[in-house]
Amino acid sequence: MKIGFNLLLWTTHLDASLLPRLRALKALGYDGVEVPIFGGDPAYYRAIKAMLDDEGLASTVVAIVQDEARNPLSATHEAAGVDYLKWVVDCSVALGAEVLAGPFYQPLGVFSGHPLSDDEWVRLVRTQTAMADHAGSAITLAVEPLNRFECYALNTCERAAKLVQAVNRPGYGYLFDTFHSNIEEKDAIAALKETMPQVAHIHISENDRGTPGSGHAPILPTIAAAKAAGYKGWLTVEAFGHALPDIAAATRVWRPLFTSTEDVTTAAIALIRRGLAA
Repeated sequence: MKIGFNLLLWTTHLDASLLPRLRALKALGYDGVEVPIFGGDPAYYRAIKAMLDDEGLASTVVAIVQDEARNPLSATHEAAGVDYLKWVVDCSVALGAEVLAGPFYQPLGVFSGHPLSDDEWVRLVRTQTAMADHAGSAITLAVEPLNRFECYALNTCERAAKLVQAVNRPGYGYLFDTFHSNIEEKDAIAALKETMPQVAHIHISENDRGTPGSGHAPILPTIAAAKAAGYKGWLTVEAFGHALPDIAAATRVWRPLFTSTEDVTTAAIALIRRGLAA
């Protein structure tokens, strides 16, 4: 398994100013970084690929649906939403990313006040299939179920696995996240084991979104279950702080969760290595 770190702890748009941080992650032993794609174009990400290659870092991508105008779940904006998803794929492929992950199916924090309707499910499957067909074999897609306070379209591992089965494309799976599953599942590890064939990516995130290993999210059991199942993908650390006000607001981080980001990066990789060695 490869160990990655999600760059949303520091930035929503990677550029050369973050080189010292990239080098520090590489020195700690991280295999790669998860790059946010919120703007730019394929040419920009080809240049970022060259920068990462120079540092010996591989990459994955995290992406979200940024607004209602690009919401693929909306009957009004479905076409624009699919165009947006294809743009994210194109940028991710230009980056040379191995996985494109995230809740790329609805805007964060937007609710209808009702469960997902049958019509919305049809649109969800249709738009995700269009995204998967556009990606082809160039990149793996990993759709992320979120907790009920952040979205309503996809909350559980079971539902995410059903979406993967409905899309039915070889490069399309789902992202298991130790934070979200710790909220939504009766037994997060049982849910992971039951849906492991559909898992394409794993996020290591603590129950308060701070330093992995400092709380009660089932991180070591997740690593053990993935290892037992023969999972060969990424274990990518996801933590959030106050450096980015918009991200702090979106993730509901209202208080300091750690002393320094260096503490997070160091403790996280030590914990993951302990899990892999067990």
